[in-house]
Amino acid sequence: MKILITGANGQLAKEFQQSLKDYEYKVAALDKEKLDISDPDSIKTAFSQYTPDIVLNCAAYNFVDKAEEDFDTAYKVNALGVKNLASMCKKNNALLIHFSSDYVFDGEKKDFYTEEDAPNPINSYGKTKLLGETFLKEETDNFLLFRVSWVFGEGKQNFLYKLLEWAKKNRVMKIVYDQISAPTFTKDIVSLTMLAIIKGMRGVYHLTNSGYASRYEVARYYIERLGLDNLILPVSSDSFPVPAKRPFFSAMSNLKLSEELNVTIPDWKVGIDRYVQLMFEKEEI
Repeated sequence: MKILITGANGQLAKEFQQSLKDYEYKVAALDKEKLDISDPDSIKTAFSQYTPDIVLNCAAYNFVDKAEEDFDTAYKVNALGVKNLASMCKKNNALLIHFSSDYVFDGEKKDFYTEEDAPNPINSYGKTKLLGETFLKEETDNFLLFRVSWVFGEGKQNFLYKLLEWAKKNRVMKIVYDQISAPTFTKDIVSLTMLAIIKGMRGVYHLTNSGYASRYEVARYYIERLGLDNLILPVSSDSFPVPAKRPFFSAMSNLKLSEELNVTIPDWKVGIDRYVQLMFEKEEI
């Protein structure tokens, strides 16, 4: 079985590359220089060279605020890129596994979002991610679509890494309390994805760690787990004006995935505990 990974330099793609060493798959991981998903010819060349059975699309435009002024670039990657991949996967009978976002929801439900809830993004980034979902479903039915949220893992592209960098320079830190979702560990995303592949699952699923938290709660828990004495103060989002609106409560229910895989998905605090332990072992904290 051959697996092709797009967006090879991202934190999720790197986690897949590391974890797939334990599986009997032939893996090719390509960065944007070798595979630009917004370019159909680039995809065609990659398929011709690697003939994948499964494509793990980890390529994404994740600059939420920048997308407000650079919608075209976000659209080319998050929407058109998915369409291109899905079309080629369809032609080659390959399974496409794509990762979307909790930001396809507006945060007004005041409860966990399920796969049955209608998306209604409130920022440009979320709109491009939803368009990607739509194009995927239009092009092929041989897919797994996982919506993830607040992803963290090894690398510099996540809230926890940035938080530690801030903590090194500021003893008192102001963190917003009115953005709430489910922090999700890359290792859990990978392990659950691999289980879904093995079980032959298809369709749309919410793949997150269990529970929910505000940015403030996440920051306070993480800093305490590191044994640091920084003071974390809760403030409203109005304290940090940014171009893109964020949903208030975008936490998603992972019950559908948990039941179909017959597993208990760890709480977000367990994910952070494991992340901290990993970082200490690697002496990166």
